[in-house]
Amino acid sequence: MGTEGAPAGLLEDFAIRGSGNHERIGILLVHGFTGSPSSMRPWAEFFAARGYSVRVPRLPGHATQWQDLNRVSWQEWPARIELELDELHKSCDHVFIFGLSMGGGTTLYVTAHHGDKVSGIVLVNPMIHMPGVKASLLPVMSRLKSHLPSVGNDIKRPNISEYGYDALPLKGLAQLGKFLKITRKTLGLIKVPMMLFHSVEDHVLPVTNTEIIMAEVGSQSKQRIELVNSYHVATLDYDSDVIFENSLVFVQELSKTL
Repeated sequence: MGTEGAPAGLLEDFAIRGSGNHERIGILLVHGFTGSPSSMRPWAEFFAARGYSVRVPRLPGHATQWQDLNRVSWQEWPARIELELDELHKSCDHVFIFGLSMGGGTTLYVTAHHGDKVSGIVLVNPMIHMPGVKASLLPVMSRLKSHLPSVGNDIKRPNISEYGYDALPLKGLAQLGKFLKITRKTLGLIKVPMMLFHSVEDHVLPVTNTEIIMAEVGSQSKQRIELVNSYHVATLDYDSDVIFENSLVFVQELSKTL
């Protein structure tokens, strides 16, 4: 695994202006911790092919070298998504945010603070806490060691890579712990419709993440769909079509009422 060997442009920002009836509906896609835009690229292309405006930003500290993730603060991640949200609103009447793993946590944070700009959210194996990891200990650990072995590329399909880091940067992980703790306190502020996909077999995050989000998000309209043939990076796995097709119906149905 790692970022080496990724096709040209796959690790960079990706954006396509929509066309036709869906041109003014935007989809903002957010990748996960240590991951890259490549994990969201097929999903973005699926919507772009149907005329939607899509943007997949590369989060600060990602898709370069793992040491860079030890040099960022958690505030940089939602700040980048807020910029992309504003950018989409320059040409779109409605914007939906889709998030994978930590990208799901980022989606929740941004939606809690900018709900008036978000028409709905779709989460795939979203992260809201790290059980078994005491956030208070991470800063101490990060001073003793720079990284741990990677937890990325959890994909059931053979020979598929998300082109993420082959290390887990500890200072970045400490920032992530702070970010998730703050984000969880805001879940009740979220009122927009939510669709959540959860892999039955996920080797990165336990189901408690999904359970917390389903219980604590303030939305009246929220649904959960189980994925039975995918691991953590489900957007690149066997159930990707389930995610793509159901999220399309979600956007279509909500767009009729907006």
